[in-house]
Amino acid sequence: MIRKLHHAAYRCRDSEATRAFYEDFLGLPLVNAFEISETKSGRATHVLHSFYAMDDGSCVAFFEDPATPFDFKDQRDFDLHLALEVPHDQLQPMLDKGKQAGLDCRGISQHGGIDSIYFRDPNGYVLELTAKSEHHGAYMDPSQNHARDHLAAWQQAKPGYAK
Repeated sequence: MIRKLHHAAYRCRDSEATRAFYEDFLGLPLVNAFEISETKSGRATHVLHSFYAMDDGSCVAFFEDPATPFDFKDQRDFDLHLALEVPHDQLQPMLDKGKQAGLDCRGISQHGGIDSIYFRDPNGYVLELTAKSEHHGAYMDPSQNHARDHLAAWQQAKPGYAK
């Protein structure tokens, strides 16, 4: 049922330094970057989320949040999670299965380009099962989502930026 890795997400200290390493050094293109000001549960936040594509279409993703120090304890979804792609028709059955098993789970969350459900594994890490939506192509196309513009705006506006 699980098809492949969609993205693995990690915190980063600086989005531009991360971009320079992953895109310039490793050759993984920046395919999306966007600011998040509110979580799906309504909590205010201020992070930049960026994605770097691998040849198979999977991505390594990063979150920059200057206001929150990174800590390997009690991580939020924005800080660390593993996302695995599944067929869309498997989201609800897997969510139901997780609830029946008494797991900490939530969803289905619609993120524009993907629909997702979430679980916590026995280690406390968040595992996301995700399915591409009909808008996935535009969501991951830098000519449509303006990833570089979002990254540049983030660099200009973030706290501590030396002008």
